[in-house]
Amino acid sequence: FLNLCHIRKKMSYAGKKRKLDKTRQDRLYFDSYADVTIHEEMIADHVRTNTYRTAILLNTECIRGKVVLDVGAGTGVLSIFCAQAGARKVYAVEACSISEQAEKIVRQNNMDDRIEVIRGTVESVELPEKVDVIVSEWMGYALLHESMLNSVLCARDRWLRPGGIILPSRAELYIAPICDPVVEDRLHFWYTVKEQYGVDMSCMSDFARKCIMNSDITVNTVTVEDVLSHPARFAELDLYSVTAEELRSVKGRFSCGSFGSAAVNGFCVYFTVSFPCSDKPQTLVLSTSPFKPETHWKQAVLYLDSPAEVKQDTLVSGEVCMYPSEESDRHICIHLEYAIGEEKRQSKTFSMPDWSSDA
Repeated sequence: FLNLCHIRKKMSYAGKKRKLDKTRQDRLYFDSYADVTIHEEMIADHVRTNTYRTAILLNTECIRGKVVLDVGAGTGVLSIFCAQAGARKVYAVEACSISEQAEKIVRQNNMDDRIEVIRGTVESVELPEKVDVIVSEWMGYALLHESMLNSVLCARDRWLRPGGIILPSRAELYIAPICDPVVEDRLHFWYTVKEQYGVDMSCMSDFARKCIMNSDITVNTVTVEDVLSHPARFAELDLYSVTAEELRSVKGRFSCGSFGSAAVNGFCVYFTVSFPCSDKPQTLVLSTSPFKPETHWKQAVLYLDSPAEVKQDTLVSGEVCMYPSEESDRHICIHLEYAIGEEKRQSKTFSMPDWSSDA
């Protein structure tokens, strides 16, 4: 597959940044889902798709004979899972043109008598009745990129009956210091050119560092070997109670001790979401942790301007704040304040590259 960062987000910094009006933000966002590639990658993500299927089937008792709202239904696969679990009616709301394909898939699976695909945003559509269950795969990179959770909260407030359930119902955010050896290899590369070609290009190292260890939120796969401590949870969201206003500043403190001697050159941020299971005390968890099987979300990597050495049990602490970008409410920014060992507290603000100049 092509890198989802480039397909899903159409990233570019060319041109002067400007605040996009909400209508244009939404159009750019929904248009990015009109291509088959993103849906192929999401369906092919076995961890994602199978966890949702399992969660829905485990909640059969809450779904059978009930009304379900699928927010951002895409190709309609979650709606079909709900129908297979016995839902009386499923409203599959999708604002993108992929809804036309969802209608075909629903008909092909002989479920058009129970699943109604509705083209439009959940903020604007009108349903003929309240719903018992809301299901949605709303998570973006670093959990909150894309701001689709706001639509789920709108659906909750408009259409969910008292006592209804939300799948998933809780999200948690984690952070851990990392040592990315690929970055160090790329920086060291410029010192090897003279030996290979007889041209000293070591002066490129500083330029390379500025380019690589910039202020972008990098979506990448972090290996277990690169993680330098137990991850620390810094935020938790309860989908039954969290408000859209609270999502404008999701923050928390973290503290962790390093495993051994290494150079911290970044942090990784990842998330989990939890599904309640009817009649069972435990929950089902979908994790994007580097310690778990890889998903298409990978991890969000925040590179520091310069590495910091740690040894066994060196304290790494700080605070994370996530908030919408000034240029586009659908783009996330992360402000990181951190202290490593005895070094003084530092800060850096990261943003997800935007698509505004591609429009």
